[in-house]
Amino acid sequence: MLPNTRLTWSLLLLRLGVFVVMFMWTIDKFVNPGHAARILDKFYGLSGFGTEIVYVLAAVEMVLILAFVAGMWKRWTYGFVLVLHGLSTFSAYKQYLDPFAHLLFFAAWPMLAACFALYLLRDLDTRWTITRSGSGR
Repeated sequence: MLPNTRLTWSLLLLRLGVFVVMFMWTIDKFVNPGHAARILDKFYGLSGFGTEIVYVLAAVEMVLILAFVAGMWKRWTYGFVLVLHGLSTFSAYKQYLDPFAHLLFFAAWPMLAACFALYLLRDLDTRWTITRSGSGR
C-alpha cells in the first residue's frame, strides 16, 4: 500500500473513531438530558440548564459532528471537535488527581491526541469526505 493510501485510511479510521465517541455523547444528551445537565454543572460549573436547552445543544452538536464525520468544513468542524473534547478533557482535571478511582477518564487523552492529529492533518484527510479540493484549510 502506498504511503498516501495508508495515511488516508488511517485518518479516516481516526475520524470514525472520534465520531463514534462524540456521537454517543450527543445521543446521551437526547436520551438522558438530566445526565447532560449534571455533567454541565459538575465539570463546567454551568447550572440551571433545562431539558429544552440541552436538546438545543445536542441538536447543534449533532449537526456539527455529522459534518465532521463527512469531512465538511474541516477547519471549523475538526476545530470544534478538538475544542469540545479539549474542554471535556481538561474540565475533568480533578479526576486525574485520584487516578485509580477514575481510571477511565485517562482514555480522554489518546482521543484528544487523535483530535489534534486530525485537525493538523485535515487537508490530508480526504478518504470518504464531502469537500471541495482545498476547502479544509
